[in-house]
Amino acid sequence: MIVVYCLHRVKEMNEIFECNLPPYLAHDLEAWKKGVEEHSHLLDCLWGELYGSINIAEINDGAITHEQAEYLRDKYLWGKDV
Repeated sequence: MIVVYCLHRVKEMNEIFECNLPPYLAHDLEAWKKGVEEHSHLLDCLWGELYGSINIAEINDGAITHEQAEYLRDKYLWGKDV
C-alpha cells in the first residue's frame, strides 16, 4: 500500500513539473513532442530549441526550479525514464 501511494505521489510531482511553464518553454516542449511523434527531420533543431528554453527558464528568468529543469532535461532530452 505504501509503495503504491509513493508511486502515485511521484507521478503527481512529475505532472506538476510540466505545469505552469513559461509560454516559450511550453511552446518548445509541445513542438518537441509533436516532432518526436511525427518523426520530424527537424528533431535536432527542436532539441536545441527545447534545451535552450529550459536553460533560459531556469537560469535567466528563474521561471522554473532547478528540479523542474532537471526533470524536463532527463525526460525529454536525455530520454531517461522519470
